[in-house]
Amino acid sequence: MEKKGRLFVVSAPSGAGKTTLIQRVLERFPKLSYSISHTTRKPRKGEIHGKDYFFIDEVAFQLKVEQDQWMEWAKVHGNFYGTSKAFVTQKLMQGDSLVLDIDVQGAKQIMASKLSPVSIFIMPPSIETLRQRLENRGTDSGAVILQRMENAQWEMSQRSAYDHVVVNGDIHKATFELCTLFENEMRSL
Repeated sequence: MEKKGRLFVVSAPSGAGKTTLIQRVLERFPKLSYSISHTTRKPRKGEIHGKDYFFIDEVAFQLKVEQDQWMEWAKVHGNFYGTSKAFVTQKLMQGDSLVLDIDVQGAKQIMASKLSPVSIFIMPPSIETLRQRLENRGTDSGAVILQRMENAQWEMSQRSAYDHVVVNGDIHKATFELCTLFENEMRSL
């Protein structure tokens, strides 16, 4: 029987450090692939199409919804995000393990599927630390930060739906904990 890869789903509120932690895991595990999401939001400074996201317009996104091309999709912070069904299926069938960096809505869709993902939620050490991180990023207006904080409250209330929760109070400790989770799960393949 062909060996299938392991699917990992990682979620966190904006500003919890999820992107940094996932980058560190990918550096540690070269055979682990990253699933690049599609989004209708505009690129942030320094983001590259095809590396950080596939940036598409709403019309193209909705066409893919109608054609059932998304493994999961959701509207988050006023923009659409989606994961390509074909990409994920191909990687897993090739025996590659794959990490999805997705919001709680999308994660719940994947967790409800037959894919049996390993789900991990990244928590900030406190709501105030999260607010400070968002403000220090300097990428969002006060209104956007307020919206992200409101969303974060709900997202953090969903953490019990995940297999694992990692608190990112210290980036080195959180990196170690997350890498250990990945190592144990990938070893069991």
